[in-house]
Amino acid sequence: MSYLFEFHIESTSSEYNPHLYVSLNRDRYQLCTANAIYSYEDLYDNFTEAFRKIPLNRHTIKNVLILGFGLGSVPMILEQKHQFNFHYTGIEIDEEVIYLASKYALPSLQSPIELICADAAAYVAQCQTTYDLVIMDVFLDDVVPDTFEQQSFLENLKKCITPNGILMYNRLAYNRQDLEQTRAFYEKQFKPVFTEGSYLEVHGNWILLNRADLLAS
Repeated sequence: MSYLFEFHIESTSSEYNPHLYVSLNRDRYQLCTANAIYSYEDLYDNFTEAFRKIPLNRHTIKNVLILGFGLGSVPMILEQKHQFNFHYTGIEIDEEVIYLASKYALPSLQSPIELICADAAAYVAQCQTTYDLVIMDVFLDDVVPDTFEQQSFLENLKKCITPNGILMYNRLAYNRQDLEQTRAFYEKQFKPVFTEGSYLEVHGNWILLNRADLLAS
């Protein structure tokens, strides 16, 4: 029936997200705020499409850092659609989101996942580990907080990536204003740090990449 109607499952709130709700839609759990979809299992189309265009099986990946875990759409896509078994570290500032992820997402995943309640910028600044794949997917509702647009954050983020590693930074590009802001961020902040970077246009989003050669894989 969820293919015909969206079924509300649970609502909660926090200091970071006044409106959080989980629904069952097309047989997938969907986590939403008032203005944004945080997770939608394998129908989180921006990353579903990005992983189709960048064949990760051609790269050596063992550990993955996810900044902004949500309900775990990224590990779900990689595990269930691509049969990858990576080790995941998920950073999520909102305890309520972690509660929902633990209840609705983690039981269906087989991959090892370490879920940490922390500010993503603080974690990256102090991180002593490097990762083969870094997913930057931090939003508060439909806005990327200013902290994550600063050069200092991008420099710290760069240090978390292995020499041949991959960064995928999710940005909105749904309407003209989003597109202008994302293009300006890409040209003025992102490219000076990730000089070999590029981007993918996927379903009203840009996925910013640290390496243009990924598009030729």
